[in-house]
Amino acid sequence: MSEDPELRRLRWRCRRGMRELDQLMLRYLDGRWAAADESERALFLRLMDTEDDKLWRWFMGRERPEDTGLATIVERILALPH
Repeated sequence: MSEDPELRRLRWRCRRGMRELDQLMLRYLDGRWAAADESERALFLRLMDTEDDKLWRWFMGRERPEDTGLATIVERILALPH
């Protein structure tokens, strides 16, 4: 069974070059994307457009996104089981 082309593109975009970020993004894609509604998916796509250094600070808890939507998606990703 072949993976949906959109999902393959997203999986490629999840490769951030920093293993910890890769794992977090892929955890969301594998564990939550299919059940997410359109607004949550849009937040994840916005998150994917964020620079890696910001993502790292947000996921490590050193900073919090000013945008409440991005803060919500970061929290959801961190809450996903490993």
